[in-house]
This record gives sequence, structure tokens and C-alpha cells, in this order.
Amino acid sequence: MTPSISEKVVQQIINQDHKSILELDQAEIINLFKEYGVLLFRGFTTDTEIFREFSNLFSTDFLDYAGGAFNRKVINNDKTILSVNDFQTEIKLHGEMYYQKNIPLMLWFFCANPAASDGQTTVCDGRQFFAELSNSTKELFNQKKLKFRAKMNQEQWQQKYKIDDVNQLKEICADNNTLVTIYEDQSILLEYVCSVVIPSRCGKHRVFINSLLPAMQLNPDVLRFDDDSPIPDELMAELNEIAEKITTNICWQKGDILMIDNTRIMHGRRAFTDETREIYIRLCSPAFDF
Repeated sequence: MTPSISEKVVQQIINQDHKSILELDQAEIINLFKEYGVLLFRGFTTDTEIFREFSNLFSTDFLDYAGGAFNRKVINNDKTILSVNDFQTEIKLHGEMYYQKNIPLMLWFFCANPAASDGQTTVCDGRQFFAELSNSTKELFNQKKLKFRAKMNQEQWQQKYKIDDVNQLKEICADNNTLVTIYEDQSILLEYVCSVVIPSRCGKHRVFINSLLPAMQLNPDVLRFDDDSPIPDELMAELNEIAEKITTNICWQKGDILMIDNTRIMHGRRAFTDETREIYIRLCSPAFDF
């Protein structure tokens, strides 16, 4: 296993010894993951089954994306392996599922087929993002939290949460610290409040990680500050400028596997047009302390 540091943030593990990815030193991988937060495995013989086996070595508590914001296709009848190609436009940097309390602590991506051009996955370190914020913005985020508000009809929430029973919906929302209002026609209003900046798991750093950028990009009506004040355009301009400044683009190669700390590293993707692009994701927790 020969690690080499790519520009900015991603730690690459390149197969130079023609080894099986399943034979790599697990303790070394865990140590690198704890240090860098993003590992890219490249040059190994992989397929969807090897991706499943390899990610199983380091992971537990796989999620099936119930409650997720996008539509995702199940791969090989395994509800924990999902396609990310719901649409082809850009998705700005974000933490996965940060519009609810219960998030996957770790993410895995697998490149089944890269786009002929564009479609790069983007990553950045949320600790660095916080460090780049202006003092006034840091103070603003100390004072205010985000409030996500989403209205759904009965069919929409049943599809999103993969349930039919409104009592189950109430339990899920309570578990996610989400306020749910249910109307006579069984439509609902969801409200969830969260911090923009969180402490790192080691407690030594502040981490900018959330779903602010893509929410304001794709559906700005769902987002306000917790005092119901609007999010200013000048603030979004500052955040988008920082994002472009510190983003690392991952230009996919077929068979690549990416391992991400979802408590520290934000990810997104560049727009693409190639409909044969196939990137899969698994949502889980580490099977080790980190």
C-alpha cells in the first residue's frame, strides 16, 4: 500500500503491488482515515460486490436512505447500495443528511462508471472551511441556527420515509428532533433546527458542516434562520467563494472507492451530461472508534 497526498485534502491509496484491496492493512487504513477524513482507493480490481465486501470490513449500522432528500435507485437488490444519479446538475458542498438529527457518520462511494467528462465529486475539510469564515460570520453562526421547513402531501412523505402509517412518521420525526404538523388531508409540515457549525469529535476544532449551500441552491424556500429571518445574499456569496477556494475535485476513474468522514468532510459534485455515469453510495457508521 503506497499512500500519496493529493492536492489539498484527499489521501490516495494507490495499488502499486497488484494486491487485492481486501488484503490491505486495516489498521493502517483506519489510522489514515482518522488523520485525513478522506481516502481514495485507486488502481485495485473492484466491482460492486468487492465494494460491498471492502466497505463491510470497516463499517456498521448501514442505512437505507429513508428520509433522504433525493430519489436513489437500489443496486443489486441491496438497499444499502444506492445510485447517486437522481439528476445531473451541480450539487454544492454539504454534509450528508444534515437536515435531520440522525446522520450517517461515514460514507462510501464507488465509481462503477465515470462520466466521459465532468461529474467530479467535490470534497473539502469543514475545519478549514470554518477557519476561512470572516469573524462576523463566525459570530453570526454562534448566534443563529438553521431552520429547515418542508411541506409534503401524503404521497410525498410516504415515498420519502417508505412508510404508510402516520404514527410511524411521528416516531421517526421525534427520533430526529423534527417537529411535524399533520393536517386533515394528511399533508405535513416538517421543521428541523440545527447548528451551522459543530464541534469536531475530538473536541479540538470547530467544523462548518451542514446542508446550507445545496438547500439554498436547489430549494431556498425550505431554509431560514431559527428566528425566521432570511439568509442574506451577501452571506451566501461569502460561503460560495470560500467553497470554491478550498474545494478538491475528484476526477473519477472506473473502480475507484472513496471513504469519507461525514462529521468533518463535506462533499458535492460538478454538473455532468453523460447519462452512463454511475456512482454508488453507502451510508453507515465506522466499526471502529474515531
